[in-house]
Amino acid sequence: MQTVYNTYTLEKERFTPIEEGKVRFYLCGPTVYNYIHIGNARSSAAFDTIRKYLEWRGYSVDFVSNFTDLGDKVIAQGEKEGLSEEEVADKYADAFLADVAALNIAPATTRPRATQYMEEMVAFVEKLMAQGQAYEVNGDVYFRTDQFKNYAVLSHQNMAELKKNAAGRLDNEDQEEKENDTDFALWKKEERPDVTSWPSPWGPGRPGWHLECSVMIDSLLGDTIDIHAGGIDLAFPHHTNELAQSESYHDERFVNYWLHNGFVNVNDEKMSKSLGNFVTIHDLLADDNIDPQGLRYFLSKTHYRRPVAYSRERLDQAQQEVDKIYRTMRALAKAAGPAGELDSTTGAQLQLLDERFMAAMDDDFNVENALTVVFEGLTLANRTLQEKKNQKTFALLREKLVTWLHIFGLDDFEEKRSLSKKAQAILEERAAARKEKDFEKSDELRDQLKEMGILVKDGRDGQSIEWM
Repeated sequence: MQTVYNTYTLEKERFTPIEEGKVRFYLCGPTVYNYIHIGNARSSAAFDTIRKYLEWRGYSVDFVSNFTDLGDKVIAQGEKEGLSEEEVADKYADAFLADVAALNIAPATTRPRATQYMEEMVAFVEKLMAQGQAYEVNGDVYFRTDQFKNYAVLSHQNMAELKKNAAGRLDNEDQEEKENDTDFALWKKEERPDVTSWPSPWGPGRPGWHLECSVMIDSLLGDTIDIHAGGIDLAFPHHTNELAQSESYHDERFVNYWLHNGFVNVNDEKMSKSLGNFVTIHDLLADDNIDPQGLRYFLSKTHYRRPVAYSRERLDQAQQEVDKIYRTMRALAKAAGPAGELDSTTGAQLQLLDERFMAAMDDDFNVENALTVVFEGLTLANRTLQEKKNQKTFALLREKLVTWLHIFGLDDFEEKRSLSKKAQAILEERAAARKEKDFEKSDELRDQLKEMGILVKDGRDGQSIEWM
């Protein structure tokens, strides 16, 4: 039985899609005003892993993830860079797509932009107003949270406490306009002449942040979807407000399973620009010593609901695991072929591992237990290689490992990192030392490279390296 942990109920529930064999899946995407940080990438990697597992299980997954391409952050970045709002959004949407592609995150089935759905957003708000669930004040439109009986259910907070906290965040203008402190904006008037706005019955303006996802889900996936995902910080207020407005609009259930991923801490502290530990994927990928697939593996190897503790040391440790995978998979590829009779004992062992892998991932996508199975499979492969089994057995092992590793974004088993200029210089110096038969110096230089995580081997054709 396949189960998922539903934030709505705080319980593991049996996973049963609305339509047999198909999963409607929505992931909240980024506001495209800057390069994505490691926390954004963690969400993308975690839910790509889940998506790929569902596809491995035979589901057709309609995976929609949006771009928020408007708002004050986009405007502010445009002013900083001398770009229009559209140019800012295009620049950082393209950067996002390049970064996630480097991490081997599959493209979304659809990647909508908020600005493409303005007419639908206005119509959505008009219907809520007609139903008495929204009201207009001086060009702003707010949702009446008191009209929605289950408003606090997804956040699992006390309604009175929500009202108190909301009141503390409001400025005087908002306090005067709102009927209730927890009411939220569906539409905000825009009076700045140099800022993009859209026409509406209430005057020129722009949609509230929460409205965008509800309308795009409604347009692309339907009234009710199977999975809605995002970071745990989105459970309130963003997803709470999405749920309220969508269920009010349709008068039926909005989402069957709410999935939220944990935070990323950097060097054991909460990531923050003020702390100087703000890490972007763009910067990490620019480092020649970082393997993009190793970074993806690091982001995927922790259960999606748990926090990820990032440090360069932990990333390097994850890379060592990936390097072991690379070595075994390259050896299997070299040895695999059609010849020979399949070794029945190896086949039976692999079948048991496959069942355990599925059981782990069926348990709310428990990647840690699933990866334990993967490494047992790699151990089995290495043992089989040492025993010099036949080509057909090697091919079977490789085929199964390829399907498992694909789920974690590992598809190419060639080395991805580049040697730094310093490491390259040491290698050249060592080659010269060996040519001069200065083996003492050669050994010293080999030890220096080892400290840099590079293992040097000498053969007939000269030096070769492996990453440790």
